[in-house]
Amino acid sequence: MSQRRTFWMAVATPAMAGVGAWAIFGPTFATAAPKVLQRPSPPVAERRNPPPVRTPPKPPTQLRVRAIGDVMLGTLVPAGHLAEDDAAGLLQPVTTWLRDADVTFANLEGPLCDEGITTKCGPSSTACYAFRSPERYALHLQAAGIDVVSTANNHSGDYGEACRRTTETTLDASGIAWSGPPGTVATVDVQGARVAVVAFHANPECNNLNDPAAAARLVAQAAATHTWTLVSFHGGAEGSDRTHVPDEMEWFHGEARGHLRAFARTVIEAGADLVVGHGPHVPRGLESVNGHLVAYSLGNFATWREFNLSGPLGLAPVLDVTLDVEGRWTEGQILSARQSGDGGPVPDPTGTAAALMAKLSAQDFGPTAPRFAADGRISPPPTP
Repeated sequence: MSQRRTFWMAVATPAMAGVGAWAIFGPTFATAAPKVLQRPSPPVAERRNPPPVRTPPKPPTQLRVRAIGDVMLGTLVPAGHLAEDDAAGLLQPVTTWLRDADVTFANLEGPLCDEGITTKCGPSSTACYAFRSPERYALHLQAAGIDVVSTANNHSGDYGEACRRTTETTLDASGIAWSGPPGTVATVDVQGARVAVVAFHANPECNNLNDPAAAARLVAQAAATHTWTLVSFHGGAEGSDRTHVPDEMEWFHGEARGHLRAFARTVIEAGADLVVGHGPHVPRGLESVNGHLVAYSLGNFATWREFNLSGPLGLAPVLDVTLDVEGRWTEGQILSARQSGDGGPVPDPTGTAAALMAKLSAQDFGPTAPRFAADGRISPPPTP
């Protein structure tokens, strides 16, 4: 504690009237100045230090997404279509890839439901498929790093509304977000930022990609309350010869499967930052629309039995893309994997999926196609 200098002043009183000034201000009085007392410092333990100022974490300025196509790890019907290890190892060869992102997305091709009856396929049908995977398989998705799934597809209702609801509660219990039925928007939290995923399919039991006005309203609502908005669609005609994206409505077995180029532009104008497609069971090209990436199909990723995996049907690309805070994509990569035999993805060092998607992108979209490097890395095309 610093000492303050103390000054004294005498005030004359009647009793002191006869005393000379020398007696008051002389040496004897001056030596009688009081001592300045020091207050002892408190013990160290009693010191009160102010709490540290904690700066709240800043929201992220970019978002890294990894997306895959159709996932069906095995079906209970018909019998004998589950892997010997109960699908526990089916995603392990690519789990490192799937976990390496802020958000990892997949299309869940069929319900997770231990019980149920289907009316989808007649007893004499030879070209009808109804899937029902065990509920416990949600844990395999969670372990692989999948954060959010689409349930908007032509197999999510294979065993009726009861199995659809069971799928949703099972995903909830596993911490996996979902979007599919009309009006549903999935939300994933990334370091305090909210990421929306809105999934569409070509029928009224789901968010309907053939109703562009309703799609635009739903996407705009999601974009107004989220930092980033991702749109998924299950659309397009199916088959090994359906790798190109026509600029018109696509049809499959009499069902309108979407005018996908128009749909992508509609939802981007409404506020979508990234558009990811699946449904044709083959990879398709990529396009950059006003700075936002559209992947028109990521094909089959992990489809155990019941699926033809020959040629492009067996390619299983992983889309890796980074979005800036405005939702525009800045960089990315196509990681090539493939399926063979009964199914299940494994990394493909030949890069076949990336090479095919590079070729299709250039053929279908020309100047708006991403620029591909030899290793599958992609970058936005030059601004016109």
